[in-house]
Amino acid sequence: MEIKGEYKVAASRDKVFAALNDQDVLRACIPGCESLDKLSDTEMTAKVRLRIGPVSAAFTGKVTLSDIDPPNGYKITGEGQGGVAGFAKGGAVVKLTEDGNDTVLAYEVDAQVGGKIAQVGARLIAGTAKKLADQFFGKFAEKVGAPVAPAETA
Repeated sequence: MEIKGEYKVAASRDKVFAALNDQDVLRACIPGCESLDKLSDTEMTAKVRLRIGPVSAAFTGKVTLSDIDPPNGYKITGEGQGGVAGFAKGGAVVKLTEDGNDTVLAYEVDAQVGGKIAQVGARLIAGTAKKLADQFFGKFAEKVGAPVAPAETA
């Protein structure tokens, strides 16, 4: 299944690209993320707990960054095992373009699932995948584009 979308982030392209490579920002934005650990500049391991229809599972897997083109974007791919629930794998191409002082973040996601999860139906899976992508990129845009709070003076 393929999902495409676009978000405007109230931040410079360099700041958005840096945030896309920051494990703390990613951990905070990935729906259901329980852990995200950086193995290298291009590899991370993750544990994510998700519910797709009646199926709930904890997925563990590896995330890899490739085609890295700072500050224009990259490709992120991942594969996770959810035990008896099945597996999920896919990737996203993320492109960043300047729009004045803001950045337009465009993404194209391609995902596949198998096992028990695949039995819940393609429409439900597609709807959940779109919702998860919107949650991630919406939270990311909000977090990265949020104004910096002024320092308190004593």
